[in-house]
Amino acid sequence: MSRSSTLFAGLAACFALSLGLCVLLPQAQLGSLSPDFKEEDGRITEVYPTLTGGIAAAGREVYISQGCQACHSQVVRGAETTDMERGWGVRRTVARDYLFENPPVLGVRRIGPDLANVGAQGWRNEPADDTARPAKRDSTWHFLHLYHPTAIIKVSNMPAYKGLFQLRKITGAPSLDALALPAEMAPPEGFEVVPKAEAKSLVAYLLSLNRSHPLKEAGAVAVAAKKN
Repeated sequence: MSRSSTLFAGLAACFALSLGLCVLLPQAQLGSLSPDFKEEDGRITEVYPTLTGGIAAAGREVYISQGCQACHSQVVRGAETTDMERGWGVRRTVARDYLFENPPVLGVRRIGPDLANVGAQGWRNEPADDTARPAKRDSTWHFLHLYHPTAIIKVSNMPAYKGLFQLRKITGAPSLDALALPAEMAPPEGFEVVPKAEAKSLVAYLLSLNRSHPLKEAGAVAVAAKKN
């Protein structure tokens, strides 16, 4: 066999191997995945996952545009790690969790905590004992955390996203959306800070993140997330 034939054969083999490992094998493993269904009395009572829509879908775009994935992951690792002990989830995340994510916002760094289950009851931040204003992690909590992270976690190194909020003069009654800021962070008298549409969308997306649904391929729940 000539050298050119050997070269082309090698290139063809490399291409075939790459195609198999990068395309065909993942397709065989993941291509047939479908949502998990639960039935009672012949009726479907629960479907997981579901396609995120509405304001939460818009919030996903805000999450990406603000670069949140640069500091936060959305993948809980198995029981051999401390992810579940930290309260980031009650099981490891698996491929089915991202069935309708295009593309999945997995993230590659953890400067901040994992957010795969930030909308689930029991999710908590670290360090758990340095919370400046303990509160249920609802929309009010998230708005304040986005506007001034250290108002929630005193040692937080997360940047403030004040661009997602508006400082405006109060005319008539204060807005129901106005942030309840501590005195040292409050706006001048007669003004209020309210979230913009982007902040509302982002918080809706964060509250929608809940990958705690039991799945067979994820294995048993190893560690229960602690409530605040």
